Amino acid sequence: MSAEQPNNPLHGIKLATMLEQLFLEYGWEELGVILNLKAFQNNPTYKSSLKFLRTTPWAREKVEKLYEKTMLK
Repeated sequence: MSAEQPNNPLHGIKLATMLEQLFLEYGWEELGVILNLKAFQNNPTYKSSLKFLRTTPWAREKVEKLYEKTMLK
């Protein structure tokens, strides 16, 4: 782990990787319900969802928290 972010378990994990793994685990519909994000409920695509998360910090934070809770047990 880098000395710059020693306490950040998400350091080095790309947002695209997080989104892909969460999608494989839950699917769009369930992600939309769990995170309460309409971007995942109304005709989502991988590209549009990634763009939304990159431009919406509060939504990205929700995805990061779910990823940490689900994938980094």
